[in-house]
Amino acid sequence: MTGAVQLIRSSRLTPAVDYAYAALVEAPARSLWLAGACPLDAEGRTVAVGDYEGQAHQVMRNLITALEDAGAGLTDVARTTVYVASSEQRDLVKVWEVYRSYMGEHDAPSTLLGVSVLGYHDQLVEVEAVAVLP
Repeated sequence: MTGAVQLIRSSRLTPAVDYAYAALVEAPARSLWLAGACPLDAEGRTVAVGDYEGQAHQVMRNLITALEDAGAGLTDVARTTVYVASSEQRDLVKVWEVYRSYMGEHDAPSTLLGVSVLGYHDQLVEVEAVAVLP
């Protein structure tokens, strides 16, 4: 177990997925609910316009910064939701591959969604997370 989050993998569900099916947290613990990380630079501009992977990298860097500012890291993440503004599965896979490269061995439960639009102009990717700290 890393930190306060124990990832659960079920032997009764397919092992063909690259994420845990659940995350267990024992009390007492502190919860950290993060707003969706967006592909914005320090001036609030959307970066990598039209580039799913480029935006995914910026999103993950911004997510890591928000976690660090709260005294946490990616291994404290209990679950995520990854939003991709596309109806094409290949675009979702591009973003997922970048996301997984940051998460490494910590394959927290996650939901990957294709959506019609996200909040910022030219935004293609957003990741929201819940983290738990002991």
